[in-house]
Amino acid sequence: MTWWAWLVLGAVLLGAELFAVDAQFYLVFLGVSAAIVGLAALFGVVLPEWGQWLAFAVIALFFFLTFRRTLYTKIRGGGEEYRDSLAGELLPVAEDLAVGKEARAEYRGTKWTIRNVGETPITAGSRAKVVEVNGLTLNVEAE
Repeated sequence: MTWWAWLVLGAVLLGAELFAVDAQFYLVFLGVSAAIVGLAALFGVVLPEWGQWLAFAVIALFFFLTFRRTLYTKIRGGGEEYRDSLAGELLPVAEDLAVGKEARAEYRGTKWTIRNVGETPITAGSRAKVVEVNGLTLNVEAE
């Protein structure tokens, strides 16, 4: 194939990855491999047709076996440290919080309403433990 045909094939495969529901980066590595073969032909590497296809296959297999799993895990994420709830987290309290009262607190870059559901007041500057998340309100108690 000519160099431009390899580049077109690479672009089509890379574009198809964008529209595939969950191709898991197979088409990305095929597209990159086709582009590499096309660029090699453009810059003067002369191979017979079977040699181009062999180079395409070898490069694609190399990428599959060395980069795919790592890249897929990094981009798609495994959610290893993801927690569905904030329960059990400790957050700083900026003002005194009596039992049953509410205040505003900033935690993880968001302003929350916190409610002291414990049996002891929480003093300003201390930390409180999140007991339950109720919508946009964090029910807390003294640490």
